[in-house]
Amino acid sequence: MTLATIATNRNIRLAKQRWAGLPRMALIALRELSLEYRLSVALGDLFYIQDRWYVSHAGLLRIAQRKRCAGIKVESVEEFSDPGATRWAFKATVFKTGNCKGFVGYGDADPSNVSSLVRGAEMRVAETRAVNRALRKAYGIGLCSVEEIGTTPETGARLPSQNSTGNGSGPKVRDRLCQLIRQHQLDAELVKAYAVDFCGTKTLRGASREQIENFVKQLADWAEKDRNALLCQLNSYARAKQEVVA
Repeated sequence: MTLATIATNRNIRLAKQRWAGLPRMALIALRELSLEYRLSVALGDLFYIQDRWYVSHAGLLRIAQRKRCAGIKVESVEEFSDPGATRWAFKATVFKTGNCKGFVGYGDADPSNVSSLVRGAEMRVAETRAVNRALRKAYGIGLCSVEEIGTTPETGARLPSQNSTGNGSGPKVRDRLCQLIRQHQLDAELVKAYAVDFCGTKTLRGASREQIENFVKQLADWAEKDRNALLCQLNSYARAKQEVVA
């Protein structure tokens, strides 16, 4: 069995764990993406959002590194930028070789098309989007990047709220958390790591009921309002875990 086949099988196994109920066509597409671009689910190179695969900025940079990209030039586009309104536009040019004329991509960002979690960082978001588009053009990557899609629409489905009277008739906190994980196809282990960090305890057992309830409420609100940003946050714990293992 080749290393590429091993990596592909690992991608499929991790994807099934992270996004429960992946359709057959999504798994076929993942296999092709894994073989063609050597992208890694574990490293956060790929995301499955609303029935589509998306590549991340980190994944695109890894492709560029493997292809021995000669350089990336980024410059602001002043005529489309308005610092006072925190509206930014950038032009990125990717040079595959030293004598390459370059592949150009543009990216813009303002408060209306970025997640609330990165408000105030619109300039960096715009730069990242420009680089992503240029890299996708340079290396013929048809996938849209996750940083380019901005916020995701709300799911429209709301969880029943817990009974505030404390009479026990509402769903238990653990049940709500499990329901959230299933509904939004979240990785249970990453959610657990995030919960520990959120509560500020060494283990989840050390957290109080109030802390867990606040975490579940935060998770539910975030999943409904901006699932894409939540996935990026959860994925940061996967990277941290891999760095510790390495």
